[in-house]
Amino acid sequence: MKFKKILFTTLTLLVTATWAQQSVPTIDFVARNPLKLPKDLYLGEVSGVAINSKGHIFIFNRGNTSGPAYAAAAAQLLEFDAKGKFIREIGKNLYAWSFAHAVRIDKDDNIWAADKGSDQVIKFDKNGQVLLVFGRKQEASDEDTEPLKHPNPPLPAVDGKFRQVTDMTWDREGNTFISDGYVNSRIAKVDKNGNWITSWGDRGDKPGEFNTPHSIAADASGNIYVADRFNRRIQVFDNDGNYLRSLVIDVPFDHNTKPAIGNKPDPDAKKGTFSPGSPWAICITPPPNQVLYSSDAYPGRIYKLSLDGRVLGVLGESGKQLKQFGWIHEIACPTENKIFVAELLNWRVQELTLHPTAQNK
Repeated sequence: MKFKKILFTTLTLLVTATWAQQSVPTIDFVARNPLKLPKDLYLGEVSGVAINSKGHIFIFNRGNTSGPAYAAAAAQLLEFDAKGKFIREIGKNLYAWSFAHAVRIDKDDNIWAADKGSDQVIKFDKNGQVLLVFGRKQEASDEDTEPLKHPNPPLPAVDGKFRQVTDMTWDREGNTFISDGYVNSRIAKVDKNGNWITSWGDRGDKPGEFNTPHSIAADASGNIYVADRFNRRIQVFDNDGNYLRSLVIDVPFDHNTKPAIGNKPDPDAKKGTFSPGSPWAICITPPPNQVLYSSDAYPGRIYKLSLDGRVLGVLGESGKQLKQFGWIHEIACPTENKIFVAELLNWRVQELTLHPTAQNK
């Protein structure tokens, strides 16, 4: 009798999981290029996009490069108005600019940038003046200055310093949470005045451990969502770093789908940067009815999720045309049905207007 009950429960779970996968709807949407670039201004790989309270579009891209191909300084922060007209470059010749990774706008319209190459996070006010500096880049005069290595196991993390930092977000109290990153595998927490509070996490795949925490977002309750990219999951913590749950995206797709670039990854992989559903970028919409958007590199889609992890819809595919994506690296989601995506391979930002059906609202 006990065996029958276990078998029935197992079959029920399998059926429920299969039904959940089959019921994920495709979200209809339209796409456009929102930017009007002035003459002789070109984007490189667009690693970051953010929107402020006026609807202005901020682009952090690997343009304006200088130096040799193997060691170029590649970071440029640009602002456009809500109609896509170029306004200004922010931080031209900034000491921290090295290799652009992410840009975010806080509730006061301050502009934050994470530079993977310099291991620094910079906070600007709305006028583009530097307010806070986090981390420190290597000294140009040091004979040991070189690209960071990735030892296994990683070297111990150091308070106040980063190794290939990736992103930042904030809770209601104004604390900043910084994902750090490609070499370190942790989340740092600093207070509103910039004082270091704590950090949590290390390299691994257990709950609370990370392998490339690549993107980070917070909900209205102050919970912190971390795109644990290589581990193919989004981990959720309270704002003291206590582990709450993990969200895993597992939506069927055509295994003949080609990647945006390179050899086709294993379509059944459950780990890895290019595993299906592996979160490269995440974004949470404003309250009161918050949803989460996440993107992967293969098969190159965007997923809409409830905050408890239920996949509400899916859109897009890999490619070079509008409505197709080449490695979405950051998502800005000012509303539930208006999102902006920054693409590395296609050197652009797309503005997406979603038209969800009633079943994925």
